[in-house]
Amino acid sequence: MAILRDRMGKELSRGEAMSKVGNRFYNYLADFGLFWLHLLCYIPSHHVRRFLLRLAGAKIDQGSSFHMGCRFFSLKKIKIGEDSIIGYGAFLDGRDKIIIGNHVDIASDVMIYNSEHDINSDDFRAVVGAVEIEDYVFIGPRAIILPGVKISKGAVVGAGAVVTKDVADFTVVGGVPAEVIGERKLKDPHYKLGRARLFQ
Repeated sequence: MAILRDRMGKELSRGEAMSKVGNRFYNYLADFGLFWLHLLCYIPSHHVRRFLLRLAGAKIDQGSSFHMGCRFFSLKKIKIGEDSIIGYGAFLDGRDKIIIGNHVDIASDVMIYNSEHDINSDDFRAVVGAVEIEDYVFIGPRAIILPGVKISKGAVVGAGAVVTKDVADFTVVGGVPAEVIGERKLKDPHYKLGRARLFQ
């Protein structure tokens, strides 16, 4: 009888091997579904995109919008509050929780990750962590948010910053890795973001 092994050479029982095969086919189907969802997210209608993303499992509150070109690994653990805008070409990982509050402005090409590799593990395994972004946060273009980070109320993340640790209320951070570079003067925000651009 042939010995079944995983990619690291570890012996597998027949049940473990069948489970891995089933999981692989499930992932193929999920990726195929995401392929079509990503294509459909170029439809120039916020209402249609919001409907499709909710259908795929995201929880999106009233008045929030996704611009075209947003991408995901999974949507079932993504929750967006009211009146928040996700910019063109943003990437929201979704393999763990991403909780985005109310009146959050996420600019174009922002990347929010839930998973990264443990570079010191023998099998280079993935480590996951939730990301929380509280109300009235602004994240500038091409910023990167890494797993396990909490960005507190009213904070600002500068363009191109790489956020590796929590950001305090009303703090302005920037750089690689992101460090405190200022403080937001507005301490009691009540604004609404307004409409997202129609054909973007």
